[in-house]
Amino acid sequence: MENINMALRTLFFMFALFFTLFSSSSAQTCKNYSFSNNKLYSSCVDLSQLDSYLHWTYNSSANTVDIAYRQPGATSSKWIAWAINPTSSGMKGAQALVAYINSSNLPHAYTSPISGFNTQLQEGDLSFGVPKISAEYSNNEMIIFATVNLSSIGTKVNQVWQIGPVTGNSLGRHSITNSANMNSLGTIDFQSGNSTQSSSRESRQSKKNTHGLLNAVSWGILMPIGVIIARYVKVFEAADPAWFYLHVACQSSAYIVGVAGWGTGMKLGSDSPVEQTTHRNIGIALFCLGTLQVFALLLRPKKDHKFRLYWNIYHHSIGYTVILLSQINIFKGLDILDPEDKWKHAYIGILVALAAIAVVLEAYTWFIAIKRKRSAAVKYPHEANGTNGYGGSNGYYGARSQVRLSLPGLVAVVAHEQSLALGPKATEMAHLHLYSE
Repeated sequence: MENINMALRTLFFMFALFFTLFSSSSAQTCKNYSFSNNKLYSSCVDLSQLDSYLHWTYNSSANTVDIAYRQPGATSSKWIAWAINPTSSGMKGAQALVAYINSSNLPHAYTSPISGFNTQLQEGDLSFGVPKISAEYSNNEMIIFATVNLSSIGTKVNQVWQIGPVTGNSLGRHSITNSANMNSLGTIDFQSGNSTQSSSRESRQSKKNTHGLLNAVSWGILMPIGVIIARYVKVFEAADPAWFYLHVACQSSAYIVGVAGWGTGMKLGSDSPVEQTTHRNIGIALFCLGTLQVFALLLRPKKDHKFRLYWNIYHHSIGYTVILLSQINIFKGLDILDPEDKWKHAYIGILVALAAIAVVLEAYTWFIAIKRKRSAAVKYPHEANGTNGYGGSNGYYGARSQVRLSLPGLVAVVAHEQSLALGPKATEMAHLHLYSE
């Protein structure tokens, strides 16, 4: 019995030792690799994304590095690429070493500068020297061998690696839905041997969240609140002129935050291989319209100016257009971002609350307007109509009433808002005119 126990312990120890050695070997794949040409490299790193490997030897006297980029699992219908990006951390601007099996069934390696996301990986010179480049293919593994001159870029660089489909001699686009393809980037220092692999997916998601939050708060919440202030708060005489400054402060804050959100969106768009055309175009339109509203304040005529009516129509038209477009674009953005349902529900809840407040205030302001109208009718019984319109020959709603008749819907809003701020007599005149439409 004792001999059996000893044999079992020995067997268990052997299995444990074998498992430890196997795990150690698996964790050091690049260090245990032997090249068919017996080439030796002083350093290597396992690139976890796409299961790739980079081997290199740094030559300090010549300031060059000999590299071997390996891509196991690369069939003859795949291209591979390893690149240095001297200016950024992504694909755009990368200087690539590319290899694939050409139509002659031979491995072909070349250099390709990448200027944008729609690249066809055309052959061309890089921004740094590559004196030697070749490729080898065997056992479903493609290897790029190259010598890179580091004189102009230094030893610490941003690296990008990728794999995609090949048809004949035409190189297709790599996957933009596979997380490994989207996260295959990092940094490497050829001199020290230190390397990092990107957590760009988390970083990019954080930027998307920031973009969405800034725009939802600015265009989606602050802008409607500013409109509510301008449309309803001025009913209260005690709020004049405080309502105007509140309106300007709210809309200015919304614009500033909105521009920050718009800027992050444009940056995300330029760094993304996928173009959200509609979302982008609406965002640009919102930025332009919002900027027009800011500049409109500089051209705002006084209340008694003959062009004030036209300015009001312009200001209201742009304002309500911004509100409508912003809500459309925010929901498009939510579809793109695809957050948890609770965030969309929370935003919808805020919109419903703002809409409910607007409905209550709308009813209340109409009640105030009708009350003022009746009060004005008692106080000014013989001044309901003037020679040139409503309110006297030169009254607030005099000759200009013909313009209002051409824009009944919008002008009704303008007339209602102005009447609330002008007092009892003007209120009567405004509503006589408003009801006539």
